[in-house]
Amino acid sequence: MSAFKTLDDLPQDLTGQRALVRVDLNLPMRDGRATDLTRARAVAPTILELSQRGAKVLLLAHFGRPKGERHSTLSLSEVLGAVEGVLDKEIMFISEIHGPVTAQAIDILGPGDIGLLENTRFWPGEEANDPEFAKGIAAHGDFYVNDAFSAAHRAHATTEGLARLLPAYAGRAMEKELKALDAALGNPEPPVAAVVGGAKVSTKLAVLENLSRRVQHLIIGGGMANTFLAANGVDVGKSLCEHDLTDTVKDILAAADEAGCTVHLPYDVVVAKEFSANPDSLRTCNVHEVAEDEMILDIGPQATEALGDVLKTCATLVWNGPLGAFETPPFDAATVALAKTAAALTQDGSLISVAGGGDTVAALAHAGVENDVTYISTAGGAFLEWMEGKELPGVAALSA
Repeated sequence: MSAFKTLDDLPQDLTGQRALVRVDLNLPMRDGRATDLTRARAVAPTILELSQRGAKVLLLAHFGRPKGERHSTLSLSEVLGAVEGVLDKEIMFISEIHGPVTAQAIDILGPGDIGLLENTRFWPGEEANDPEFAKGIAAHGDFYVNDAFSAAHRAHATTEGLARLLPAYAGRAMEKELKALDAALGNPEPPVAAVVGGAKVSTKLAVLENLSRRVQHLIIGGGMANTFLAANGVDVGKSLCEHDLTDTVKDILAAADEAGCTVHLPYDVVVAKEFSANPDSLRTCNVHEVAEDEMILDIGPQATEALGDVLKTCATLVWNGPLGAFETPPFDAATVALAKTAAALTQDGSLISVAGGGDTVAALAHAGVENDVTYISTAGGAFLEWMEGKELPGVAALSA
């Protein structure tokens, strides 16, 4: 990973300096209220630090998908109260993003004050990464801080364009994320294990192809394990399976073999004839004993224990996706058991564990270990693209 500047590279005293700070305030809403403040809490340390150091803090964020037009329900004024609550500070809402109205509002702000500019996506120039649009915003700042890793895979004016026009720095959340990701796949301590789960191989082809060349152990779970088993000639009954991807899976297995990566597939599985909580037809069997009318819904206990033993030999773990249909008990057993093993090894200091993706975050929280792994990324698309080995424009611009 290229070097990037952080808030530590700025002068300690920022009195009156205008900081344009890209944050993720795309909060989930219900009946006009934010239902989850995770994203606001993640960026609070950066906002408060810049404020305490005397900067005028100008927040840039998107909200929903307005497609370049104003929508009253997608105004960032909707989240203003929630963000003020998290920061315990008053914020001035600025209804524009550049121009005289914005300049006038910024003049009113004193050192340490915070302003929230309107939804960046109300202007077509944001998603088009229009240089003139970016210049208009840049005119209101002395330096730029990106603290929105979740939007770093998009080359937009406020995620990439501004970083090329102003001195650019990573905020505290971005810094933490980039250091964790570098430890997991950039310059990891080997052996490295990757857990990749989820329903379909097709959504994670690029991830699997990249990881098979980068890690020593690739653990396949979820519905995609069925596709791998079927490609190996196993009859998976009526399990979720992408039979048309047999050749693709064989290519991934061959590439992994060539790179010295061991692919771990389950050899005992939990099956049922219907997908429901604790069904009567529930049983555990060898993968070669799945009946025609049964579906594989989780990895079995013997395979789960063996995977735990694999983690004990590793120094680094990157995890994306559950091992089974974890939302429905008892098909959460393998995910919970392996998550607890990973957490215990992390707490012992023998494993660096980095996890990401919505389902993964939910699964680790369900296992009660979300605070016991090294790092959890809440970014969805950006985390997946990083696992695919893609360069993220918002990150690349910081190190330009």
